[in-house]
Amino acid sequence: MTWHNTVLLAMGAPAPGGASGLVQLIPFVLVLGIFYFVILLPMKRRRQKVQAFLAALKVGDRVVTSGGLFGTITRLGDQSVQIQVADKVRVEISRNAVVGYQGQEPVATESQS
Repeated sequence: MTWHNTVLLAMGAPAPGGASGLVQLIPFVLVLGIFYFVILLPMKRRRQKVQAFLAALKVGDRVVTSGGLFGTITRLGDQSVQIQVADKVRVEISRNAVVGYQGQEPVATESQS
């Protein structure tokens, strides 16, 4: 008997009452379920909260941008917002750059895109 045959004989065949294919998938399904509930679901909820915040912006709101500018909204567009940062100084920014209202906790964080 050669060395290769000995290894094959030592490994042997699986027992007839061995685990089925479905039982082997249980750990994989559990990991996917945990990943969904711990990571994906909170991200989805946060994204919905940010979208609701951005949709609710209106002229006159005092906001903070991701760059740290404080200003008052003077005009709203589909993709942009004009804010007044000083007397007669208005800046056009992306709507997504608005992260919260002045004096409140930011709704959107900078790690989001």
